[in-house]
Amino acid sequence: MIDYPTLKVIWWLFVGVLLVGFAIMDGHDMGVGTLLPFVGQGDEERRVVINTVGPHWDGNQVWFITGGGAIFAAWPVVYATAFSGFYWAMMAVLWALFFRPVGFDYRSKIHNATWRSTWDWGLFIGGAVPPLIFGVAFGNLLQGVPFGFDDFMVSTYTGSFWQLLNPFALLVGVVSSTMITMHGGMYLAHRTEGAIQQRAARGAVSAALVMVVTFIAAGIWLRVGGIEGYVITSVIDPGALPDPLGKTVVRSADAWWGNYGRQPLLWLLPVMGIGGALLAAGLVTVRRTLAAFAASALSIVGVIGTAGGAMFPFVMPSSTQPDASLTVWDSVSSHMTLGLMFWATLVFLPLIVLYTSWAYRVMRGKVTVAHIRANEHTAY
Repeated sequence: MIDYPTLKVIWWLFVGVLLVGFAIMDGHDMGVGTLLPFVGQGDEERRVVINTVGPHWDGNQVWFITGGGAIFAAWPVVYATAFSGFYWAMMAVLWALFFRPVGFDYRSKIHNATWRSTWDWGLFIGGAVPPLIFGVAFGNLLQGVPFGFDDFMVSTYTGSFWQLLNPFALLVGVVSSTMITMHGGMYLAHRTEGAIQQRAARGAVSAALVMVVTFIAAGIWLRVGGIEGYVITSVIDPGALPDPLGKTVVRSADAWWGNYGRQPLLWLLPVMGIGGALLAAGLVTVRRTLAAFAASALSIVGVIGTAGGAMFPFVMPSSTQPDASLTVWDSVSSHMTLGLMFWATLVFLPLIVLYTSWAYRVMRGKVTVAHIRANEHTAY
């Protein structure tokens, strides 16, 4: 049996992998949805755009569901606190996601311009809103979330929905939104040709440049903008049973930069985030679309990894009761639960990767207007 402290770190890495997997796989679906009304000119071109992701989007939702399930099972206190504090934000995500299954299924059922245009904008909402809200949530995590625990370990969120929409969080939301739009544009450029491919490439390049600028701006804001991070000042026993209140936490102006000072290799993560986006923009311009998609995925790893590397070991800091901040060490499930989940993940995660890879290989190739015309009754 793997020791408890090691399992705690492993599950921090596993949750990170699932978040990155969700951003890469379901993210390009959402990015395509965001670009749909602007890249497709006319009904046939929009059907081309939809059919690049139509066969895969529901399978990619596995990453979203698995990520939520992993947080519930591995970090139950984080799950309970986050889903209560961010309740309306999570509901907004779900309401937006409702447009995706019905949009994909119903959009082409009726040959009516108004009907189809309405569902196109529904798919836009389903693609654009979730990444924005997830980014806003990360922005709030970096600032600290107003919650605390009472004597019975019941969490109470003292903020409001509108409080979540603060300037820094909205900036991080733009980083997330443009990152996903960039990724979707790279994928769309790879799966299409002609005018659609050109528009997708332009959209992807524009999103990549905005993402790089806002990502750098967010980093500068964290450094010199007065946003304080969190530091544990008491002695931590990594093998102890979970106890979110059993530590002392203080706020510090340079706290989020501490890990980068202790582990200089972490600087590769923001370099990867910026360099991957710029490389993807350059590659898609010269029509190296598959390489551009890979570089875009690398950028996503770098951007999400940058936030994770800065916050470790914090998962959900508390701005109103810092000692109640949730960390990798004190908000996890039992040793046995983490161990059983570890072995289950080693079996099922490769299976997810394998069948997803197989599906993309079988349904690879360009989607064209000619393909849509030849498959009028079977295409989306």
